[in-house]
Amino acid sequence: MEIRDQVAIITGGARGIGRATALALAKAGARAIVIADQKLDLAAETADLVRDAGAEAHVQPTDVGSVDSLRELFRETADRFGALGILHNNAAVGEGADEWPTVDPSRVEAILDVNLRGVVLGTQMALPLMHRGGGGAIVNTASGAAFTPLPPQAVYAASKAGVVHFTRSCAALAKSHGIRVSCVCPGLVETPMIQDSGPDGPWPWLQQVIDAVEMLQPEDIARAVVELVEDPESAGRVVKLENRPRQDR
Repeated sequence: MEIRDQVAIITGGARGIGRATALALAKAGARAIVIADQKLDLAAETADLVRDAGAEAHVQPTDVGSVDSLRELFRETADRFGALGILHNNAAVGEGADEWPTVDPSRVEAILDVNLRGVVLGTQMALPLMHRGGGGAIVNTASGAAFTPLPPQAVYAASKAGVVHFTRSCAALAKSHGIRVSCVCPGLVETPMIQDSGPDGPWPWLQQVIDAVEMLQPEDIARAVVELVEDPESAGRVVKLENRPRQDR
């Protein structure tokens, strides 16, 4: 799919992978980027960077765990730009200051709502707008945790495994709707989410892993997203981006 002149929505676009993808799509010639996030100050910074890269930008306050908020995101995009060609379902949260199985049930609900339900509903709501415009590309952000048991972050891992299976189950949309759904599965990425993963920075078990590998950068994932958007054979594809062992150990 040609990125030039397309309208894109990026959930969780205020920082990290979302910001990097917004800039990558803008530099690839996208007409407009909708930055959907609750971190409005950071989202405004991303919007300024997108404009500097040559695309229009709009910040849409969005909670992907809320059906009403998602509906407003797609309504506003349609009203403002009249089209949608690219969706990056990227917003995610983890267990945070507590871990499985002691994590509070309300946090469990939030993880599943944002990481899985938000991806499913975001994809569903994007279909009519994309289909009317002749098709499009949806890229979901999953995780390497989808393939590896992760006992302290069991809910996060389960939600990401769900994203992988949902993506594969959406492969048929390429034929029925002209919309290719794919996903990226990064290992550890150097983003603020890593630092926010425990009560005072990364959990000790996670810090040991961080110290042992070369961290991926948000731009690495953004490049993979762009490649999936452009690839006409990407329907149902699941791309793993793995960390390499540190060479100085």
